[in-house]
Amino acid sequence: MSDGPVITAAALITNPTGLHARPAVKLTKLAKSFEAQLRLRVGQNGKWTDAKSVARVLSLKAPAGQTLFFEAEGPDAAEAMSTIIELVRRNFDEGSQRERQFEGQVASAGLGDGFLVVCTRTQIDGVNGTEAANPQAERKLLEGALARAALQLERLKSDGDAIASEILDFQLELLRDSTLLEPAYRSIAEGRPAARAFAETLEAQIADYRSATDKYFAARASDLTDLRDRVLAALTPVAHVAAEDAPAEGGIYLADDLTPSRFLELDWSRWRGVALLGGSAASHVAILARSRGVPLLVGVRADLQDVVDGEAAVLDAETGRLIVSPSEATTLWVRERQQARTQRAELDEKYRAAPAVSAGGTRIAVQINVESEGMLEDLAPSSCDGIGLTRTEFLFHARGTLPDEETQYRFYSRLIGWAAGKPVTIRTLDAGGDKPVPGLTPQGESNPFLGVRGIRLSLAHPDVFRVQLRALARAAVLGPLKVMLPMVTTPGELDQVREMLREEAAALGDRGIAAAVPPLGIMVEVPAVAIAIGRFDAAFYSIGTNDLIQYVTACSRESANLSALYDPLNPAVLELIARVAAHGRASGREVSVCGEMASDPNLVPHLLDAGITSLSVAPAALGRVKRAVSDHAR
Repeated sequence: MSDGPVITAAALITNPTGLHARPAVKLTKLAKSFEAQLRLRVGQNGKWTDAKSVARVLSLKAPAGQTLFFEAEGPDAAEAMSTIIELVRRNFDEGSQRERQFEGQVASAGLGDGFLVVCTRTQIDGVNGTEAANPQAERKLLEGALARAALQLERLKSDGDAIASEILDFQLELLRDSTLLEPAYRSIAEGRPAARAFAETLEAQIADYRSATDKYFAARASDLTDLRDRVLAALTPVAHVAAEDAPAEGGIYLADDLTPSRFLELDWSRWRGVALLGGSAASHVAILARSRGVPLLVGVRADLQDVVDGEAAVLDAETGRLIVSPSEATTLWVRERQQARTQRAELDEKYRAAPAVSAGGTRIAVQINVESEGMLEDLAPSSCDGIGLTRTEFLFHARGTLPDEETQYRFYSRLIGWAAGKPVTIRTLDAGGDKPVPGLTPQGESNPFLGVRGIRLSLAHPDVFRVQLRALARAAVLGPLKVMLPMVTTPGELDQVREMLREEAAALGDRGIAAAVPPLGIMVEVPAVAIAIGRFDAAFYSIGTNDLIQYVTACSRESANLSALYDPLNPAVLELIARVAAHGRASGREVSVCGEMASDPNLVPHLLDAGITSLSVAPAALGRVKRAVSDHAR
């Protein structure tokens, strides 16, 4: 403190939730308004801290019932002290703020409590210019901005993991896509400034993506928004940068949306989670959040005007709720759940590397589902019994063009190498429904989930499908590879693919290229297949419970209004699973479950009771699923 009289005072914290984020923000803002040095501490023996630093005030973690001691010195010391003490005695003007709950969709599971950080979109100047004097100069400006944006993405890519790299590769391909950029160059040639031309071009593309009926296609709007903002920031002065760069620890990121590269720029060790009013569970941000264990809600039914920056909040990304100004009872309940989650996670970790054996001595195979190569980065093959499902769709989305044979072969080869002799099951392209591939899946279907999807789409494009079959036949000589067909409805589809696979393997052999015909299995997700499973002469069966439940119950799994009817424990669903399992035992063929049911420890016992002895789960679920198996009596 500087020379001069030091004024001291004290006040009791009566706010039920203590000196949490919102009161701390109010206190520090008020302290900054005075020309005085202000310090505070909790209790008579506490450590003094700067009352003008919200991070330091929050670090005190002062609960209700504690006494705050203040010191003030400077020209405004007396006024500052009386005003601040009055604020504390007024309960920080918290009044009787009631708990509010806003529903959302879980995109990455988890639980966090902290305070809201309301983030608004960066505002960029210069996009409303009317004309440019020199089109050639404007084109060079845009080309330079594109190059700088690409360099920034490359740096992010080099600092990230494999999943981040795959997502940023997609953005880099978009950034170099002439069909995306050509309208902007034409607009510049017509006399518009570079910033306006690029902004208008991207806005049109973003609107087109967002209006798509296909969920996956619509989710890519976030990537275009990301590119728009990054390139415009490289072109024009940034008038306002969101204030979320370095919040006090414990923030819950609340915004309309969050772009992938922005996600990668933030230090998530300081955050409790993300709540987005927009967004999608199929977005790249959702993939990143799941890979890093960051709780994420999308489609939160709130308005940024409904909340205040700094308000205490709970992000419940288990039941799909954002709870603002939680009551004392809610806060206690959440902390008990967090403690229970931590204990469960510690227990699950003990089971993760061990074989899955039920209490009755039955060995259950637990394999993993793979969506991209990045998922294997920190995973040892010894923790699982192989790869039970490889989703190849990302190969068709990541580069904006259809993958050639060599690209696919290299990917399949790396999976086999990682598995170190354990089986690897690769599903052929399962596009359509909620996973469209631009230029391949039909547009305008009235009901894409019942349309041209899965094996139907592959057989409709034999030229594309044969490329994948050739890559698979080549990879089959490297290890225990199995091929699985999605959305099979008739035995004829299986027979047709079997013949195509044989033809491609033979043609490769004729050219002196090593190839083999791998075992060919099917997904059981159409009720007609489960009911008449004996008609399908497949090498193995994998039950896709996500679609099977949807088709048996006639309920979209995306509909919140029908969530009670979309029931994995519907007797008809369990009966069909048991029927397929019984056929597998009788015919000596493996039957596994690879849908979300397999990753839910509460549902695993029902699958085991139905006769399932093989599960394929999300890598993060390995420990909890094996624990559920070990607790099962059979």
